[in-house]
Amino acid sequence: MTYAYTLPDLPAGTIVSVPYAKILRHYGVVTSRGTVISNSRKGGGVIEQSFAAFGNGGRIRRHDGSSKDDPRVIEARARRKLGRDYDVTGSNCIDFTRHTHRRRPTPWQLGRAALMAARDMFR
Repeated sequence: MTYAYTLPDLPAGTIVSVPYAKILRHYGVVTSRGTVISNSRKGGGVIEQSFAAFGNGGRIRRHDGSSKDDPRVIEARARRKLGRDYDVTGSNCIDFTRHTHRRRPTPWQLGRAALMAARDMFR
């Protein structure tokens, strides 16, 4: 279910997403400054932007099941990635949010990494 959230509803470290290209979602992490850090193709990499800019007029969805880590630690992990490049196959918004919450890679991410490593061996 999708809800429209506002900043007071969302503590730092919360994973949020907004619809993108009708069938996809763009993910980010809420900060204590009232901003969102995400790995954005449009932004060229990991960027920090206002809550409104992240939402871009869409309905922002909160994702439960975040890590039990201290929100300051989650935010610090996100901030350390600021300025990093975007790569749809190896460093995208889902990879970024999973990293900030120290979640294990999905089977899809592991398979993608193995294919990329194999590709690099034959270059």
